Amino acid sequence: MTIKVIKTERDYQKALKRLELIFDAKKGSKEGDELELLSLLIDNYEKMRYMIDLPDPIEAIKFRMEQLGYKQKDLAEAIGLKSRVSEILNRKRKLTLDMIRKLHDVLGIPTEVLVKEY
Repeated sequence: MTIKVIKTERDYQKALKRLELIFDAKKGSKEGDELELLSLLIDNYEKMRYMIDLPDPIEAIKFRMEQLGYKQKDLAEAIGLKSRVSEILNRKRKLTLDMIRKLHDVLGIPTEVLVKEY
């Protein structure tokens, strides 16, 4: 296959089919090099075509709390009073840098999500 930049959905589908055929190619072989290049091109196309925006910080906090079975009182231990947690979750108070750090540590939410404007 001739390697070229993936510009259309048709190019993308062709690249995926070729990738499936050479998926088990040995590293350093001709097909292995093709596999590596094709993977990069496919990844680039998918990032450009199917960009996913970061989630809303408050929704991310609520989702993670639900996953962990946390209540507001559990977060109060990390970021302050229970009333402060309530204000944050109801969007009446902004997250401070210190809160963002603590939420990142306690909930494991990436800081780039928590610093996003809401």
